[in-house]
Amino acid sequence: MSSPDEAAVRRVEVRVEILGVRHHGPGSARSVLGALEELAPDVLVIEGPPELDALVATAGDPGLVPPVAGLVYAVDTPRRASFYPMAAFSPEWVALRWAVSRGVAVRFADLPATHALATEEERSRGRGVDVIGSLARAAGYDDAERWWEDAVEHRSSSSLEGFAALREAMAGVREAADGEEDEQQDPENAVREAAMRRVLRAVLKDGFERVAVVCGAYHAPALHPDAWPPATHDTRMLAGLPRTKVATTWAPWTSKRLAVASGYGAGVTSPGWYQHLFQAWERGDDVVPGWLSRVARELRAEGLDAPPATVVEAVLMAEALAAVRARPSVGLSELTDATQAVICGGSDLPLRLVEQRLVIGEEIGEVPDTVPLTPLAQDLARIQRALRLKPSASTTTITLDLRKDAQRDRSVLLHRLTLLGIPWGTPTDAGRSTGTFKEAWDLRWEPELAVGLIEAGLYGTTVLEATEAKVAEEAGAASDLATLSALVEACLTADLPRGLTAVVDTLADRTARQHDTFALLDAIEPLARSRRYGDVRGADTSRVAGVLHVVATRASVGLRAACSSLDDDAAAAARKSLDAADRGVALVDDQALANPWRAALLAVAADDRIHGLVAGRANRILLDAGALDRDEVARRMSRRLSTGADALAGAAWLDGFLEGDVLLLLHDDALLTLIDAWVSEAEESTFEDLLPLLRRTFSRFEAAARRQLGTRLRQPARAHEPVSFDLDLERGLPAAARVAELIGLALGRRP
Repeated sequence: MSSPDEAAVRRVEVRVEILGVRHHGPGSARSVLGALEELAPDVLVIEGPPELDALVATAGDPGLVPPVAGLVYAVDTPRRASFYPMAAFSPEWVALRWAVSRGVAVRFADLPATHALATEEERSRGRGVDVIGSLARAAGYDDAERWWEDAVEHRSSSSLEGFAALREAMAGVREAADGEEDEQQDPENAVREAAMRRVLRAVLKDGFERVAVVCGAYHAPALHPDAWPPATHDTRMLAGLPRTKVATTWAPWTSKRLAVASGYGAGVTSPGWYQHLFQAWERGDDVVPGWLSRVARELRAEGLDAPPATVVEAVLMAEALAAVRARPSVGLSELTDATQAVICGGSDLPLRLVEQRLVIGEEIGEVPDTVPLTPLAQDLARIQRALRLKPSASTTTITLDLRKDAQRDRSVLLHRLTLLGIPWGTPTDAGRSTGTFKEAWDLRWEPELAVGLIEAGLYGTTVLEATEAKVAEEAGAASDLATLSALVEACLTADLPRGLTAVVDTLADRTARQHDTFALLDAIEPLARSRRYGDVRGADTSRVAGVLHVVATRASVGLRAACSSLDDDAAAAARKSLDAADRGVALVDDQALANPWRAALLAVAADDRIHGLVAGRANRILLDAGALDRDEVARRMSRRLSTGADALAGAAWLDGFLEGDVLLLLHDDALLTLIDAWVSEAEESTFEDLLPLLRRTFSRFEAAARRQLGTRLRQPARAHEPVSFDLDLERGLPAAARVAELIGLALGRRP
């Protein structure tokens, strides 16, 4: 005996049509429109969790511009969320707008998100088999949309008959793939389809008589009433599922995020092309000339030749290629081949310039203010109002004085958003250093930042909570001490107390187990900046100081051993690490750090076995710091540049030594004379090897400084000798007395 719901389905006046589609397929969208016009349903059912029903009321808002996504997230743990993207060419979006514009009821059918998000297991729509893509490949097509166009759109039968034929093909594919053990082999889809059928039964119970169901083609056979199992079967499959409280909203999306390359499970390879295809169909335009005209405009925008005559030729070639390949319509591959052969002269390089803009696309969705915001977006809006920072599409520059609480709070917000991957503000030159009391930012709110805000909401419900959670995650995933040290600095500028604790704990643990001296060196400077400038923002940097002391001490102890046996590339990297560490040690002005560091540099500078780049740089650092006198440095330079020493090694030492201020040579005739003599006395064959190295060394100096050096070297030898002056102190005393008076000093005359 039939159950009441089965009897309802069999009534003559009840009709359920399953429109199996390919997600984000423009051909599917076009067929869906035709089927809806043909059926004129009184209810539309779309694949998606029933919680999306709450968004139907705003689906007709003209301010809701695709691509957008229905977002469902767990209220208690927003990190657990699912997105349901829709583009202008998505069958679901087309059907939804069609229904809303005609006042047709809309229901979503899938496993409710209250169950799907109740566990940590990741769920996403579209992870099943792409059966349309499989059928297209089996038919010899590399583009599922072209197969759909050829196999479905060009058929003379009605759209509903086309979907019925497709459903039969899907049934054959599923039967061949799963056999009789369908539920055991694919339990997730089995549960989802049970939930979909439950919604359909409820729709029929509510008295609707013409039902259109838009779903992934894979599910079409399981949703047709002829294949329904008893209702008790579906009830049993859905019993006992965990639950959690969820919320929904619309979120802006982008064409790039619709692409397969973005990792989206139901993505397509060319959303920009699909957008063009669907819009051309809607307007009744010619697809091929329109596309090639866009390609030509983009190429011309890049400064490449693409005259109109080549577009005409490319259209003819694309159509010829489609005919040769026995295809009733021109596809993207024919267009690409014709573009390369005719417009680009056989080169594929110009096409790469426009692939992102055209094939992928740069569309960004918009969500109106009437749509409820996510918790993180609500918190950000509240902070923006409190700080009087209104988002604007135009660029505005603000200068912040960090000594004022309100302006420091603005800085904190901008730094937190940057850490969250939401670069609303970009620091200008005035704010590039955290060591001052001022920062300057260029503010501009781009639509894609709203997408980043939705994604950041997975870390927490407030800006502070989300930033600290993300920083802690990045600290755990950091592969080196320098990254962790930079995170310490970021936590101070963004005022993240718990984040700072998490990062410092991780840094202390990694430091204790770190044996790479250069990794320790790279960590010194960012830690020193954090220690030095933390007081500007009123931050407690005592723990940072402890970690800095350990890092600097261990680096100093291991420096000489680490600098031995370096090749040229390793020595170049070591020189940069040496400079950075020295800047950091000088920044904090702490003798407990400076003394062991100077001792380590002295050991490196005196060791002739260490690579010249490193040893020369160590000698220069010590000379500039006053730890070595000029006579000792001149003696070491003379030894390294002597005729008996290796010339290339001497050039490396000189390169390391001369990096920095050129004034050293302009005001030290002894060193300049040594270098001049070494170069002059080099043999011709050796000089040819030295020339590129010397050119690289001196090219770092400004052109004016190089001219000054050349002028001094062209002067007679006596010009480099020290100049002595006979001073007449009696004549100079009145002038000295006047200067002393001007600066507030008393200078008496000798009796």
